[in-house]
Amino acid sequence: MATLKLAGLLLVVGCVGTEGPPPKTSGGTLVISAVGDPDLLIPALTSSLQGLQVTDLVHDRLADIGDSLNIVGDRGFMPRLSDNWTWGRDSLSIAFHIDERARWHDGRPVGSDDVRFTFASFRDSTLGASVSSLLTNIDSVTAPDSTTAVFWFRSRAPQQFYDAVYLTPIMPAHIWRDIPPSAWRQSPAARAPIGSGRFRFVRWTPRGSVELAADTMNYHGAPNLTRVIWSLAPDPTTAATRFFSGEADLFEGLRPDHMATLKNLPNVRIAQTRGLVYSFAQFNLRDPANRARPHSLFGDRELRRALTMAVDRNSIVRSVYDSLALPALGPTVRMYSTTDPNLPQIPFDLARARQVLDSLGWRAQTADGTRERNGRPLQFTLSVPGSSAARVRMAVLIQEQLRQAGAKVDVEQVDFPVFLDRMRKRTFDVVIGAWQAQASPGSVRQSWGSSGSRARDGSNYGSYESPLFDTYVDSALAAFDIPSRRSLFTKAYQVIIQDAPAIWLAEPIPTLGYHSRLQLAARRPDAWWARLGEWWIPDDKRIPRDNAPPAADTAARKAP
Repeated sequence: MATLKLAGLLLVVGCVGTEGPPPKTSGGTLVISAVGDPDLLIPALTSSLQGLQVTDLVHDRLADIGDSLNIVGDRGFMPRLSDNWTWGRDSLSIAFHIDERARWHDGRPVGSDDVRFTFASFRDSTLGASVSSLLTNIDSVTAPDSTTAVFWFRSRAPQQFYDAVYLTPIMPAHIWRDIPPSAWRQSPAARAPIGSGRFRFVRWTPRGSVELAADTMNYHGAPNLTRVIWSLAPDPTTAATRFFSGEADLFEGLRPDHMATLKNLPNVRIAQTRGLVYSFAQFNLRDPANRARPHSLFGDRELRRALTMAVDRNSIVRSVYDSLALPALGPTVRMYSTTDPNLPQIPFDLARARQVLDSLGWRAQTADGTRERNGRPLQFTLSVPGSSAARVRMAVLIQEQLRQAGAKVDVEQVDFPVFLDRMRKRTFDVVIGAWQAQASPGSVRQSWGSSGSRARDGSNYGSYESPLFDTYVDSALAAFDIPSRRSLFTKAYQVIIQDAPAIWLAEPIPTLGYHSRLQLAARRPDAWWARLGEWWIPDDKRIPRDNAPPAADTAARKAP
């Protein structure tokens, strides 16, 4: 395949920067072309990218992580709901003072009880927040007065501050307190969130759009954009077409085959950043019908390793992404300072894979070459969300490569909500998943650690469990110096790579397409949307939709 060419297109690379002078006036509507609906709009529970983007803009954290993504201590963190904080003498507590100007979008003041309530909710087992396993070092949160929330820790750790502020966007206690956590997912509030961020929720039209409007009385000032709208398309092709036609201003799903079209669109720009996304084909290690039993195929470590060996990951990444992705290294990304970019992998070796399968008793006996053992064919289903063109393409390529090894793979495309439901219920053989990792490499605990496997709503959907992997990760997170953390994380990754609970596929390079009228300010590596309040559209670049007011029934905050 020819190398991807970006000549003729303006390419903006980096995580920060501003194009043009700062705006003289606020206004303008940003339309984002996206594929599929959010699942729900609760920070603790959303699993979709669109849901994460909406909840991040509607809700505030106590402090925002800086663009350097430092997670050790509080260096680089910027005040948000908390305007200042004080560490205890023994470093086992942090007292956050709540900005007294902060208001919920319904006009009520934000207080320390909201912080205490949020933390208790995220830890509530009946809610099933996937990050609960990452909050174990926080013993409790107290509220000595209405504007002070104190986090108490079990032990000193490098990322105490990060754990306190990043993992738990603050939610309004007066909205959620009277709803049992087990009923949050089905609550109307899950589809109409109230937060304290610079954008407030307006409406969600299923299969149509999600709209946010500027909170003009926000305690941190009104954002530069008047509205942000996600135009929800049923498939990637429709989403791309809306962007190419000018119906949308931004599209984050650019693929190599789009580049020829973009060269003929003089008003389109491309921005690339470092990213935290990686994709994988995850084996279910437990029986989908009875989790007390191992999966009849993938409970066998050597079979998983043989199948991994039969997949040429490099050729798959080149075929699907050209130069817009790199082969994944494991459950990590290259942007982490603790990641060794030369992590050894299970190598692609089709001949060796066939030999291992032979030694395991899987012999090619059928007319189509499918292997059997004790009368059972080596056959399974690979599920993939139809909304992801890249994952669908990878599934087809994996299907063909494993056919050459003697495995029959049935590729099943399903709607994204169905895909998420099967993952949560763990009723699958193999899925092609993708994680938007957090700023801390410690987030690997929730998606691949034993605690994420055992929790009722944990996000280790494949049920991989390794005490050795857990120990190395926990030790890495307790280390204060970078060399020790890097060494311990490397050992953890080596364990999981060799255990092969997944085939590590791709680490995409985030590539945004956007209209030149849109002025991009900061773009944080873990979330390009985090600073949308600082983006703007110059007055002379406005189009009719920029002047349309938000829905009248939510245009102004209610009086407190």
